[in-house]
Amino acid sequence: MTDDVRLPADGVTGDVPLPAGGGTGDVPLPAAGVIDYVRDGAEIYRRSFATIRAEADLSALPADVAQVAVRMIHACGMVDLPRDVAHSPGVVARARQALRDGAPILCDAEMVAAGVTRARLPRANDVVCTLRDPRVPSLAARLGTTRSAAALDLWGPLLDGAVVAIGNAPTALFRLLELVAAGAPRPAAVLGIPVGFIGAAESKVALAGSGLEHLVVHGRRGGSAMAAAAVNAIADEKE
Repeated sequence: MTDDVRLPADGVTGDVPLPAGGGTGDVPLPAAGVIDYVRDGAEIYRRSFATIRAEADLSALPADVAQVAVRMIHACGMVDLPRDVAHSPGVVARARQALRDGAPILCDAEMVAAGVTRARLPRANDVVCTLRDPRVPSLAARLGTTRSAAALDLWGPLLDGAVVAIGNAPTALFRLLELVAAGAPRPAAVLGIPVGFIGAAESKVALAGSGLEHLVVHGRRGGSAMAAAAVNAIADEKE
């Protein structure tokens, strides 16, 4: 591929001087060590989790839920997160067993699905997000709801025994509860961690009272990274 950029005769474009030597291939790079920071990836990883366990109060959580909370903190940087974590007694064990049995992971957002580390999954489990399905826009219009909510109507029989991870849309979590109440198959566990100012807190309260196995972060906090981190922690106990 040739470079079609035309430079003025004085060798500059606008007010930005070219680096010595001319083209971009000759840009000098700073030597490693100019800035003092930790470069070893394994050391960063180890120290990150050590810092979380030193600073976060995990005392109110059972060991398996605490492990999930640690992963979520690693994703969001908020060590006060455990105070908002609520769960049904067997959610981690139930979700972990479902994954070992080959259950799919159903996600409300592509970002949640993208954050699931496939190498951690015990059975090369399917990770499903139907938000981009071409049927979703018309379905959302017909139902009078968001695309995130309407996309769940396409999960159908996949819901039976699945692990559901909702990290983006409160409307998706509300829709899940509507579907189950109307007789849809029940998932093995629901990780309800949508983020937002409208409906997020309320959707989590509704999930907690639904009778489904669940893990939530109460309040407005949540997000795709946290939901994916929860899945990864459940899929593989190793930090």
